[in-house]
Amino acid sequence: MRRQQWMAAVICAATVACGGSSSGTPTDPTPNGPTLTAPVPEGPGDAEQLSTLRPTLTVRNGTSNQTTAKTYEFQISDRSDFASQAPPTTFAVVVTRTNVAETPDRTSFTVDSDLQPTTRFYWRARVTQSGTSSAWSATRTFNSKLMGYIRNGDLYDPLIHSETIGTIVGSTTWVPGRGIRLNDQNAYVRYQLAQTISNGQFSVEVEGLSANGPGAKLKVFSMLDGTGDLLSSKYLMNVQYRGVNGNPDNAISYKAVYGDGDLKLEPDLGTRLASVMSLNPTVTYHWRALWSSTQFRLVIEQGSIGGQVIYDRSSTTTVGNYAPSPHFAYLGANNAPFGVEEGTWPGVTYRNLWISEHARPASLGSALASVNRR
Repeated sequence: MRRQQWMAAVICAATVACGGSSSGTPTDPTPNGPTLTAPVPEGPGDAEQLSTLRPTLTVRNGTSNQTTAKTYEFQISDRSDFASQAPPTTFAVVVTRTNVAETPDRTSFTVDSDLQPTTRFYWRARVTQSGTSSAWSATRTFNSKLMGYIRNGDLYDPLIHSETIGTIVGSTTWVPGRGIRLNDQNAYVRYQLAQTISNGQFSVEVEGLSANGPGAKLKVFSMLDGTGDLLSSKYLMNVQYRGVNGNPDNAISYKAVYGDGDLKLEPDLGTRLASVMSLNPTVTYHWRALWSSTQFRLVIEQGSIGGQVIYDRSSTTTVGNYAPSPHFAYLGANNAPFGVEEGTWPGVTYRNLWISEHARPASLGSALASVNRR
């Protein structure tokens, strides 16, 4: 009897529960995910200046303790934190590509849409296998192609690589890495915009301005409705750094005509007296004119874009409309050969030009940061 009870206990222990039944099939162990190491960026070289808007990114493959197929994810952004952003309107500034199949030793991905020109981009990659992803690779940078464009109503011209999308008139000099210098009052660069911009901005970095310039109303840049004399245009616009006999000397000023010679927006004498400045020819100044149907505004930042604001003045109107057609813009001005007033501020160097009805993209021109600015 005791032997029978012992045998029953042994049989009970062998089942899932005493009085229960066994499936008879052993349970497989829970599989472990792969152990992955991050890929290593190989190209482009860190901070490399590229001659394309569609680069190829290459990594040395990550490693795994398993043999199943691996894929790669590549990310590109004009922000170092790779934060998500609103969709771009003209060029791509964010790219994410997943499921790039691994190839032996190294894996590459070629961007299939144009990146924003003249921009510092950040990129990284990671490997994925069986639903597990590695850490991101180290972040590397590259600079997209330095190029100007007129696209979707936007005009951009970096001007630092001895090229321009504008038309050069008169005596000019390319200053390596710094821009185009207009050598005298008769020199200018002319641009025809793709469309009339009635609400927009004209933004450019300028060097070479100094106190006591050789003319009363020397122009930094200007706009009008054609290629004739600036001062006869009913859509005259110019910004000035006045020189000797400038009423007063060394005053910053502007003038915009809104379709009628009697409808002028410009600072009065009191404002000009309060706007006298001794600008430094070795310092970069970012000049930005903004206009709409009711206002003209001029802002100047010292030390390039985002620098200290040293001038911010505006004039308003309740009538009129700034609508030159065709719409031309000038670095400098074209009026000196016509013999009325002074033209271009001589010896001034320009770069990083933006003219558009849209705000300047924050990262556009960031590739120029490698230039040795003063």
